Order: sequence, then C-alpha cells, then structure tokens
Amino acid sequence: MNYRNHRGRRRTRTGLVAATAVTLAAALAGPALAAPPAKGGHGGTRAAMDAAVRDGVPGVTATVRDGNGTWAAASGVGDLRTNKPRGTADRYRVGSITKTFVSTVVLQLEAEGRLSLDDKVERWLPGVVRGNGHDGRLITLRQLLNHTSGVNNYTDDEDFGRRYFLKDGFLEHRYDTVTPAQLVAIAMTHKPDFAPGTSWNYSNTNYVLAGMVIEKVTGNSFASEIGRRVIEPLGLRATLVPGTHPKVPRPSSRAYGKLAPTTTGPTYDVTELNPSLASAAGEMISSGSDLNRFYTALLRGRLLPPRQLKEMKTTVSVGEIPNAGYGLGLIGRELSCGVYVWGHGGGIHGSSSESVTTADGRHSLSFNFNGDWSGDSDAVIEAEFCGH
Repeated sequence: MNYRNHRGRRRTRTGLVAATAVTLAAALAGPALAAPPAKGGHGGTRAAMDAAVRDGVPGVTATVRDGNGTWAAASGVGDLRTNKPRGTADRYRVGSITKTFVSTVVLQLEAEGRLSLDDKVERWLPGVVRGNGHDGRLITLRQLLNHTSGVNNYTDDEDFGRRYFLKDGFLEHRYDTVTPAQLVAIAMTHKPDFAPGTSWNYSNTNYVLAGMVIEKVTGNSFASEIGRRVIEPLGLRATLVPGTHPKVPRPSSRAYGKLAPTTTGPTYDVTELNPSLASAAGEMISSGSDLNRFYTALLRGRLLPPRQLKEMKTTVSVGEIPNAGYGLGLIGRELSCGVYVWGHGGGIHGSSSESVTTADGRHSLSFNFNGDWSGDSDAVIEAEFCGH
C-alpha cells in the first residue's frame, strides 16, 4: 500500500494489499497540459499490454477515450482454467481508485457548507482516533485526504496481513465481514507514523475514516452517497460499491494472486472476497469506460465547483517519486514526454488498476491487470500518452 519500487520499475504504489503480500497499484496526475495524440495511434499501448502478459500477468483490459473517440483492447486470458480471453467490457475491482470517489463526496459536502476541510476529525468522530499517540483533535479532514495525518495504515499490521493477504489466512477468512470501526481500531494499536502535517505517508486508514465522516455528516453510508452524487448522475452503469458482496458482476474475468511475499510459487484464484476489508479505502468495482467518464467529468468541473477542484488538485510531495504529488484523493505526475495526467491507481487481491486523464479531460486511459504480482503499468501509460 506504500509507494515503493518493485523489480526496478518506478511506479507510484497505491494498493490496498499490505507490504507482506505482492500486489500492484498506482496513481498519477499533474498540472494542466494536454497530451498530444500518441504516435501511430494505440499500437504502442497494445504492445505494452502484450508485454505485460509476457511478463506474467494473466490478462489486461484497457479503454482509451480521446479526440478520435473510444478505443478498447484486451490481451491475455481472463480465466486460466478455461483460457477464456479477457474482455474489453470487463468489470474489475479498482482498489484505491475508490479514494477519488470518496474525496469527491467530501468536497461536495464542503461546497454545500456541511463540513470544512479544516474541521478536526474529533468533531465528527469523537474518541475514534485515539491511542498510542493518535489524537483526532490534532488531525484535519484535509490531512486525511492528502495522507499527511500520520495515522497508521491498518493494512501494514502483521496480523491483518497474515489473515487477509497470505494464503492460509485468506483462504480461511476471505468471506469475513470487517467493520470500519474494526479497521480503525487495528491502526490505533500502533503508533502514528509522524505528527500531523509534518510529513506524508499513504494510509488506507485515512479513507476509512473519511467514509465514516461522510456517514456522520449525511446520515447515509459513503456507498449510498457515492451512488447518489456520482454514479447515478454520470450514468456509470458498470460501477458499484459492493459492501460485503463477494462476487464481481459480469462481464468480468477471474482475478489471480500469489498470496505470498514473493512472485514465485502457485497462483490462486482470488476473485471472490468480502470487500469490507477495504471499505472506503478501496472496495469499489468499475470498468475502463466508466472510470474514463468519471475522471473526465471530475476534471471538467462537472462534479465540483472550481474552489473545491482546486483544493483537490493542490498536491503535497510524495518524496521518493519524482515529478509527482498527492492531492485530495487525486495524484499528479509528469510523464517522460512532459505531459501531465491526473488520476489514481489501485491494487487489491488479484487486481491492479490505473486511470489517468489529462487536465482538460480530452485524453483518458483506464486499464486493469488481473494478476497482482507482475506487469509494468508505467509502460502502458507512457505508450499511450507519450507514444513510446
């Protein structure tokens, strides 16, 4: 779940899976430069997808939206047992891309005057962020959304990792329901990473808390608020917040993981799981077409007033990743050709997803690997936006 290097490839890591397990995830964004058309159309993008399959990913599905319309392609297989190919209309678990949806709802509530980003967590969740040095009286909602709160990341907990990310634990507990309060309580058993506002570290707990704040402010679950405020208005027919439901609706492919700290060893079908273990940090399901529509609408100001969109795009340094910054559930990064893209990435069991869009909303790419141990997501993005 942390930003880290893996197999020598530079990627911005924003997965749900703990450091004890091997997963992918990423996220991107940046200032407002439009991307030129990729040289030679999307041939380079397809080649990068094929390379990911050769590298070990079972299959890849991608959807592009640009000035020439929509292009969709798939490579590899969606089912290792039957060799059924991946589909261009596949739904898939999007992991931490959920965070952009959650942040959008929080910012809408701010625009409505129902909360302030400067509110302390304690105001909305009294007594919840306490223990081992954590203190919700010192942490603002903004610091939750941009990961400068210092709140410990519950997915880094060793017991949680063994229970949900490694083979024996996952196979026994994959259908367990976990409440947001239980997830936060796990984080509270550890010390904070740093004092609020003094540094940056990616923590899923921040967004579990944000989801709890949404419920406290509105009286409705974060899932229902995302549905009412984002999914329904944009007509995102393939997008849902599944709650505790373990299956991925069709059309979809199977999802595969190693359930181990290494990339070797057996491969397991991890498609079915109770996504409550991710909660507002990463439980959503969507498709490439829907994700492109969402980020295009967001960046074109259809979901947030200008002031809130500016807040969302105000980034802080993520340290080890050059030319990148984290906003409020939105990440910015300059690609090798000088193009800036905005979006997020996400990893969860058997699934690594990316969605990136230029600031003018004219060029979007969303794709998914249905394996969590291999594949170069940066190569796909660079091929599409930079033509190499």
